[in-house]
Amino acid sequence: MAKIDALFKLMNEQGASDLHLISGSQPIFRIHGDMERVDHKSLENDELKDMLYEIAPDNKKKLFEETGDVDFAYEITGLARYRANFFQQRWGVGAVFREIPSEILTAEQLDLPGGITKLAMLHEGMVLVTGPTGSGKSTTLAAMVDHINKNKKCHIITVEDPVEFIH
Repeated sequence: MAKIDALFKLMNEQGASDLHLISGSQPIFRIHGDMERVDHKSLENDELKDMLYEIAPDNKKKLFEETGDVDFAYEITGLARYRANFFQQRWGVGAVFREIPSEILTAEQLDLPGGITKLAMLHEGMVLVTGPTGSGKSTTLAAMVDHINKNKKCHIITVEDPVEFIH
């Protein structure tokens, strides 16, 4: 078990959607939109970097060293999948993890307009789904792909890094 997994388990128990880690600070959870400090000691830069590197694939560690920013998916079997972002900042390394829901919600469950599923069934063209962080872009796209899978026989290719939803 990776050292950071204890924070993910606590995150899950407290119903947090995001985990924010910054060198020199206590971990912070986002719970129902509010940022809340975790009852945990502050993480020093080297300690945090070691925790992050313990779970990062080798190619992502190399990319982080070259660019100071990297994204990938991390999964704890039986708990959850997470979208990870590591970044270099003035005071050291930082990271943000967002839980990726294990269940793909339908367009109806998300209360998306009917036009969304019609867009998903088009034979050609390009659809852009845009919005700020946390606005539901990935969830909307997952619902659209799920709708296609259930209603059409075709191959679907998504270009995403990291891959979030597994269909």
